[in-house]
Amino acid sequence: MLVKTKAIVISSLKYQDKSLIVKCFTQTDGLKSYFVRDAFSSRKSNQKIAYFQPLSILEIEAIHKNKGTLENFKEIKIATPFQSIHSDVYKSTIVMFVSEILHHSIHEEEKNEALFTFLETALHWLDTHDDITNFHLILLLEMTKFLGFYPDIANIDFPFFEMTEGIFTPFHAISSLTEHESNLFKKLIHLKFENNQKIFHIIERQIVLKILVDYYSFHLDGFKRPKSLDVLKEVFS
Repeated sequence: MLVKTKAIVISSLKYQDKSLIVKCFTQTDGLKSYFVRDAFSSRKSNQKIAYFQPLSILEIEAIHKNKGTLENFKEIKIATPFQSIHSDVYKSTIVMFVSEILHHSIHEEEKNEALFTFLETALHWLDTHDDITNFHLILLLEMTKFLGFYPDIANIDFPFFEMTEGIFTPFHAISSLTEHESNLFKKLIHLKFENNQKIFHIIERQIVLKILVDYYSFHLDGFKRPKSLDVLKEVFS
């Protein structure tokens, strides 16, 4: 089946000497993995290795057999060239981290166009803004809306956030954040990309990041701590 769609590159893995296995989150079909033969060969000008940088947004034509095996690209082009995401050290570190989060969070070969549109819009925002200190924190929290475990904020005035149920409670339980952590989490809930990015101090930002990674771990089976987490902390320290 020939499919034309936009696709966000999640990861690429070198296979043998010249080929790649590329995992993409597509607008029309959800998660798909593609085999790119001779990706490192100059003869494959329509499948350049540079296309497959983390979170690149592509326009693709692909043959989807939908048999659980690797699919094949027919045509590839960049949907919108990024100006800074892959050259700015702060942005490229964020991109590396977010791509790992997506790799461990999206497992289904099913359409989630709302999540795709959100990610596409967020990446364009990242590319065109400089004050990005809390971008990854806001993104991870907002993504939970599309993954099915956004916090229930009906009782946000309660002092403790309980991680397994995703609710605010009047009493502290084993799986609850401390009152200080809960207050930081509330700050994040009210934060938008365009808000003041200096709302958190460095230590507070690291606490919030740990809360988010732990929250994903509670709610997603098989979720793994991203290897790039330490790099992210170092760059934003």
